[in-house]
Amino acid sequence: MTPAEQRSVTQARVDSWIWAVRLFKTRSAAAEACRAGHVRVNGVTVKPAQQVRLGDEIRIRHAGIERIVVVERIIHKRVGPPVAAQCMIDRSPPPPPKEVLASIPQRERGAGRPTKRERRETDRLMGRSD
Repeated sequence: MTPAEQRSVTQARVDSWIWAVRLFKTRSAAAEACRAGHVRVNGVTVKPAQQVRLGDEIRIRHAGIERIVVVERIIHKRVGPPVAAQCMIDRSPPPPPKEVLASIPQRERGAGRPTKRERRETDRLMGRSD
């Protein structure tokens, strides 16, 4: 086995791997998340071409949710959900209950920037003061 073939069995590009295990819908979306700094491998922000190995911890911030997975198996091609689940150990924290999410105040979409008065009310509500 050549060194290049050995390397391909023991490591893969991070953007390719997170796409292959179905954490992102497209590889370009995975690469964009890496470039934007939303992907960390062992605590370090990485570029799309960074190599991942067995046992690496990958943290992904996507759609306001943090996913924490550990590389269990190296794959290069996209696989079905049952196989993808075997390639990683998911250590993500459970999502907050719906009641907690519903109680968080949010501005209506398209409402624009808050006025000075609205910002002061929000700060008072959140317990921040001058």
